[in-house]
Amino acid sequence: MMFSKQKENRILLLYVLPALIAYLLFKLYPALLGFYYSLTDWNGIDQSYEMIGLANFKEIFADVYFWESIQFTLKYVVVILVVSNVLALLLAVLIESRMKARGLFRTLFYMPNMISMIIGGYMWVFIFTRVIYYLADKWGLAFLDQSWIGDPRYSFIAIIIVSSWGTVGYLMLIYMAALQGVPLQLKEAAVLDGANSWNVFRNVTFPMIQHAFTICIFWSLSSAFQVFDVIYALTGGGPGRATQSVAMNIYEEAFKGNIRYGYATAKSTILFVIVFLLTLAQLKMMKRKEQEL
Repeated sequence: MMFSKQKENRILLLYVLPALIAYLLFKLYPALLGFYYSLTDWNGIDQSYEMIGLANFKEIFADVYFWESIQFTLKYVVVILVVSNVLALLLAVLIESRMKARGLFRTLFYMPNMISMIIGGYMWVFIFTRVIYYLADKWGLAFLDQSWIGDPRYSFIAIIIVSSWGTVGYLMLIYMAALQGVPLQLKEAAVLDGANSWNVFRNVTFPMIQHAFTICIFWSLSSAFQVFDVIYALTGGGPGRATQSVAMNIYEEAFKGNIRYGYATAKSTILFVIVFLLTLAQLKMMKRKEQEL
């Protein structure tokens, strides 16, 4: 019996071996190599470089632009986490409650995920700089007549709109899959006991899709900290540095101007530590919540 179990484990390992090799080569190894280069003064081009220890990390503490980008990214993470998950869950519930055209609505809301967000971002640049101004002029919608990309007050709103447009469809499918697993008998029993739609959702449906909520929060958190393409396409981090995320700050350090690859990888290491700690805290909190429910 023991031999059979060991043989089964070897077969399972054989199946996951290609994915494991790809992960080790293209994820783990570059991450470890990046940490090594964070201890050097390498510029990413020359073959020669020197080990400088923790000098890059010490310099980061005095880097005002980096900490401003951290502050902006944290604000973005909180807002997009709430907006995208609330909209995705709302759409999932509304679509699942329909008897017809579910497939059509699923396709429509998932379509933004089928294109690159760089392309989607440039599409929205046209909307913010052409279409919205046309509507404001022709239909007298004065509240739309704003500088949606050039004004820091509205550029953040524009980024949230485009990011939500690009992520809600994916999260919606996860919630819909979880909603389909909720037994209909439980909801019917709650209705017979006098519960209204909101009480049925709060006391029956939502506790049973808590696992999907954990997955969506985890995915939203990790992807939000790495936001780059939407901001790059819409504002480029501007006006000035008002909408510069951590990923854009690292990109600027590594590939633009005075190229400092070692310094950029040190910033990447700090970002990794922040995301890792927040993810651990989030998973621990959500797992505890699932057990309570």
